[in-house]
Amino acid sequence: MQKRILVVTQHFWPENFRINDMVAGFVQDGVAVDVLCGLPNYPKGEWFDGYSENGPWEQTYQGAGVYRAKEIPRKGNTGLRIFLNYVSWPWYAAKELHRLPGGYDAVFCFNTSPVLMCWPALRYAKKHKIPFTNYVLDIWPENLYSVLPVKNRFLRWVVQTVSDRLYKRADRLIAMSVPLQKRLCERTGKPESAVAVIPQYCEDFYAVPQEDEALRQRFGGRFNLVFTGTLTPAQSLDKVLRAVVKARKSGASTLHLLLVGDGMSRAGLQALAAELNDADAVTFYGSVPAQEVPKFTALADALLISLADIPDLGMTIPGKLASYMAAGKPVVAAMNGAGAEAVQQSGGGLVSAACDEDALAENLLSLCAMPLPEREVMGQKAKVYYEKHYRRAELLRRLETFILQGE
Repeated sequence: MQKRILVVTQHFWPENFRINDMVAGFVQDGVAVDVLCGLPNYPKGEWFDGYSENGPWEQTYQGAGVYRAKEIPRKGNTGLRIFLNYVSWPWYAAKELHRLPGGYDAVFCFNTSPVLMCWPALRYAKKHKIPFTNYVLDIWPENLYSVLPVKNRFLRWVVQTVSDRLYKRADRLIAMSVPLQKRLCERTGKPESAVAVIPQYCEDFYAVPQEDEALRQRFGGRFNLVFTGTLTPAQSLDKVLRAVVKARKSGASTLHLLLVGDGMSRAGLQALAAELNDADAVTFYGSVPAQEVPKFTALADALLISLADIPDLGMTIPGKLASYMAAGKPVVAAMNGAGAEAVQQSGGGLVSAACDEDALAENLLSLCAMPLPEREVMGQKAKVYYEKHYRRAELLRRLETFILQGE
């Protein structure tokens, strides 16, 4: 009999999240899938074309049923708007559970921020007595504090208590790394068998270079350090920008930071770029569809990944690391913990501690001075690591098996 999975995630197609490909993969493997999600407005907080506060509420995506619930958009990305966005969707989604067709064998939450995203999934699973698996991508409350500096002790206690309770009530958890698995086991009392370690894979198209002549003409003749993804405080890109300017002043005159993405930090970064008064140091390209990212990784001389100097962020391995390694280019990592260890183990890049501007600047100088054949070898080592650890087919099967069977 065909298995059925209910996927619960606030962010879904046409927003650019890996859960889109997971759902397509589940369907391709013969699993029937329905998705309960929000209305697309991430990261700018503006409704995508064809969407509004009036829906549409039901669609299909790659053979999966899509059921949308209301949310307050994060327009402006102020602290208040992000808070309202965080709490509104779980509330509305819980009220829409009756619309779902039912008959599911398991419930799966792709749990980025906020942790409350998993609440509707938990309610449905407990009511219908089916297993609930929560894929913890942004551990709370630690990830919240990297975006919103909550100082009030009572509020911090509330967020901690709610987060722990939601994680404990899940039947199964998925962690991206061994350190995160250990933390979740400590916080929930669950055995390791109930907390699987399954890193984020990347879609196969990231491994296929897409040469783009227009991009070559626009950005050619420079050493392009490319970042792809959302611009938030968790990435500490202000430190990166300062390090780039330092490296340029120290001799890496062609170094150019190309930021491909958008988010709440963009305005502040643009103001910093103007303050640093180095017009050729950075380009804010804006967001592009996921399928176009390989055009930028093909252009890149190196690919940048960075995280803030917050201990708990070191337990995560950002999904972009897999897509960077798939591109076969050197990785410049300014971060601590599991992600930094992966880059070091691969031999596919250079690592500096999170938020260490001087060390990052030194790595950038070294990479800019490195002969092309040496950089190509470094990039190939990254690709070998991707093929061993982050291939889609294997990790997708592991996800399906754990969600449906707990194995």
